[in-house]
Amino acid sequence: MDAVTDSKSARSRVRRQGTRDSERTQSAILTAATREFARHGLGGARVDRIAAGARTNKRMLYYYYGSKEALFVAVLEDCYARIRRAEKALSLLDVDPVESVRRLVEFTWDYYLRHPEFLTLLNSENLHGARHVRKSPNVREMNSPLIETLGEVLERGRRSGVFCREVDALQLYVTIAALSYFYLSNNQTLSAVFGRNLATPQARKERLQHMIDVVLGYLRSA
Repeated sequence: MDAVTDSKSARSRVRRQGTRDSERTQSAILTAATREFARHGLGGARVDRIAAGARTNKRMLYYYYGSKEALFVAVLEDCYARIRRAEKALSLLDVDPVESVRRLVEFTWDYYLRHPEFLTLLNSENLHGARHVRKSPNVREMNSPLIETLGEVLERGRRSGVFCREVDALQLYVTIAALSYFYLSNNQTLSAVFGRNLATPQARKERLQHMIDVVLGYLRSA
């Protein structure tokens, strides 16, 4: 290898290393920011705590994301991207319509349980009138494929006779999300008001089965 070739190879390795370092830093900032925003909301979140959690400095945070609000938008986009990727892996069109709906209900419930930060970030964004989500065309694009897929599942079920209703896919998705979201985000107050621990494994198991029965019962009834 001559000196010119060796020099080009060295520069290429440096660029690749720089790209990997940049990606790692951005990923670390997003992870730390997700924790901070979920715990303190947009108003209470502190850039210095995010930088410390990412093991970087505020200068790098502003370099990659520009501002705290822009970082909040990036966190919301990342959270939506993660749940949409997981939903896509359900392969809802590869099974019969009843199983598809059951999978979606179970997945939504399990995902919210495993990612409570998603619920708290949504709560925070709703307090701000969804102005950050509105700034992101990416979030809207992420949601469209799921609604289209669910619409196809419902139409297959209706054509085959297992579902007796013509149902708006968006309305059904909102219902499925709401059945899990309200129960989990209000679990403490519901348990206190009704004097019943709704966070036990048995209570959660019963809740999931109830949601499946409610959704499928609605779709199957005339």
